[in-house]
Amino acid sequence: MPKVRANGIEIEYESFGSEKDEAILLIMGLGAQLTQWPVELCRELVSRGYRVIRFDNRDVGLSSRMERDRALVWPDAVLALMQGKSAFVPYTLTDMAADAAGLLDALDIARAHIVGASMGGMIAQHVAFDFPDRTLSLTSIMSSSGNPLLPPAKPRVYSLFLSPAPAAHDTHAIVARGVKTYEVLGSPGFPTDRETLREWVIRDASRAYYPAGVMRQMAAVMADGDRRAKLRRIAVPATVVHGEDDPLVPVAGGLDTAANIPGAEMRVVQGMGHDMPIALVPVIADAIVAAAERATGPRRPVPRPAPERPFKEPAVTEALPETLAPDAEAPVFDVPPREGFFRRWWTKVRSYFIRFKK
Repeated sequence: MPKVRANGIEIEYESFGSEKDEAILLIMGLGAQLTQWPVELCRELVSRGYRVIRFDNRDVGLSSRMERDRALVWPDAVLALMQGKSAFVPYTLTDMAADAAGLLDALDIARAHIVGASMGGMIAQHVAFDFPDRTLSLTSIMSSSGNPLLPPAKPRVYSLFLSPAPAAHDTHAIVARGVKTYEVLGSPGFPTDRETLREWVIRDASRAYYPAGVMRQMAAVMADGDRRAKLRRIAVPATVVHGEDDPLVPVAGGLDTAANIPGAEMRVVQGMGHDMPIALVPVIADAIVAAAERATGPRRPVPRPAPERPFKEPAVTEALPETLAPDAEAPVFDVPPREGFFRRWWTKVRSYFIRFKK
């Protein structure tokens, strides 16, 4: 795969389709390499008339590792962020959005359809409001608005994410943890068999394994705060896609994102978790193309009948109130994890976000 110099770093990327077609830029999430964008999705979008570019964010895969910056010890990082010490963060999501814009510069692409998943959705949102002249449309997938009142992840996700990463030489532990991560985050309505998950983990771990970068990316996410005011400035067509069964970023995060982007279309996918199973490639492609066609019109017809789409329109699309009553009937609930360590941890992190917003 080729590599370019952009925004002061080296970025590994892969391009599909003709350079003459409109570009779709895919931005992946926390600790995830470009390979986690299914190649089937890339080919599907090419078949619909687009050029598709996927790339490794900084600190992951084969792009630059920010080793010159201070190494993060995660408990210390959380404590520093809770105390408002944002200087502790080596870089921000704004910097990562500038990486994406720099990649477009390096590839001589004036404007692109911006698509992001999870943390990548947050970065894509930044591209849309920080670089509006580079953005044709926005698709935010299984991401959030940064609203501190949104519900947290499931406790089982916290326990997984807070466990130490295996050592680089412990291949068995790396594969076991990777498969477990997929299973915890996966789509209950579209399960992927364990052997395929194992193949994906081995593929990515063989390509690059750098858990230190994940900590710095997480610090950038935590320091980003509430994006709702900036989301309201987005003026391009937008589609928000979210799994109804997402255990990491509950569907309320997608609903709130769509509620704060003017004219955004919300698609809630039944049975989808926090992953991209191959069975949902047509659904995700439909959502991306829907935003793209609202921006620039249709490219070429889909070469096959569209499958039945497992998404539904949300019942509520209004913006969330600043505070929620304990008995409020709303699609978003401020409910901390169960009693014990995770409840105390979430209470501290939530209080940090509220102070950071102010």
